[in-house]
Amino acid sequence: MKVLGIGNAIVDVICKVDDGFLVNNGLTKGTMKLIDETEFKKLASNLKIEKTIAGGSVANSIVGLAQLKNQVSFIGKINDDKFGSDYEKSLISQNVNYFYTKKKERVSTGTCLILITPDSERTMCTYLGISGKITPDDLSDEKIKKSEIVFLEGYLWDEGSPKDTFNKAFSLAKKSAMTLSDKFCVDRHKKSFFNLVKNNLDITFANEQEILSLIDGKNFQDVIDFSKELKKLIVITRSDKGSTAINGSEVSECDSQKNLKIIDLTGAGDLFAAGFLHGYINHKTIRESLENGTQMASKIIQIIGARLN
Repeated sequence: MKVLGIGNAIVDVICKVDDGFLVNNGLTKGTMKLIDETEFKKLASNLKIEKTIAGGSVANSIVGLAQLKNQVSFIGKINDDKFGSDYEKSLISQNVNYFYTKKKERVSTGTCLILITPDSERTMCTYLGISGKITPDDLSDEKIKKSEIVFLEGYLWDEGSPKDTFNKAFSLAKKSAMTLSDKFCVDRHKKSFFNLVKNNLDITFANEQEILSLIDGKNFQDVIDFSKELKKLIVITRSDKGSTAINGSEVSECDSQKNLKIIDLTGAGDLFAAGFLHGYINHKTIRESLENGTQMASKIIQIIGARLN
């Protein structure tokens, strides 16, 4: 197995809204807010659903890797309910090996409202449900050991027993990668994430705001200096400034693609990670891997949702 993803198994519910909806509901544009089931139902009752699809940050990346013809798998916790069954079928239909056996739980399968404003920005309201309660017992020792890279997401630190779960994955993995997920997620878990990046991860994915927050940096030069000293692979997306990877003393850069018809930014970071990892596991150069990531991200932001088909 090339890459095993471990992440929140979330059913994405995609809706178009105006800025007023965000203001009226106390939502900050471009961020992810954790909500309970009651708040989810309240918000959803006032929305027109555009599309429903199985999602979750790392799951999106894993599907992207599968679409690039890589052998991949995913572990994410679902309930044996309708959303859970739909989720499982969706991943399997995308040629992802789904290594989790669903069972009846008191808590339902996780769901995420993705609210798209006219400027194409997405604001997420996530009811984690059972997905956030992943434990070490949910991980397969055998599957982790047989994977070249284990890829995790920062969002997993919001519930459950993340420290024990991550430590088990790290202890068994040949190589580990993680996405920092969201600036507010970094702010919530800054000390833990800093320790992971410094001591456990071989590859870290972040956008510029997330990595600056993690290291309390003032500018991007601080990020480069930190990464060079760390001597790990740090991969950073910088919006219209393109992307940068720092691998020891080597700094590689890639420009963003121009003149795109941007419709929805959902999944841009997830598909960038998929493209980069595709290059990396197929022995491309770091620069070529950045280009692969840029191509995938450019494609996904020109359609609605985080799936290329």
